[in-house]
Amino acid sequence: MIVFHLSSPSNVPPYAQLVEQVKQALLNGILRPGDRLPTVKDVVSALAINPNTVLKAYRDLEREGLVEGRQGVGTFVLRRPDGPSPSDQATLRRSLAQWIAKAQQAGLADADIESMVRTVLRTARAEESA
Repeated sequence: MIVFHLSSPSNVPPYAQLVEQVKQALLNGILRPGDRLPTVKDVVSALAINPNTVLKAYRDLEREGLVEGRQGVGTFVLRRPDGPSPSDQATLRRSLAQWIAKAQQAGLADADIESMVRTVLRTARAEESA
């Protein structure tokens, strides 16, 4: 079962954070086709957010064909998004965790690490499109 969380300082809207968390849970194998997402009421209660925020997230996921809302029953996973398999995701996550540990041992703060990752991502995207 997925447990949602929101990052207050994030520039990402709450509904988009929920969408991304479901996608990551699908890619990582935490959620699988047939699994039921938490009810809107449960998410609202846990996160103290507006029900429309959760509904918007679930509608976005439904539009992408990842979940299906069933009247009076709940919202269920239909498929996982395209991307690396859960085992590949786990391997990449372990590699990233090791890199982060090295960066922290070298004295980088979390903000410095995040900045470095964003810079490398932007550079990679720029090189891809060149």
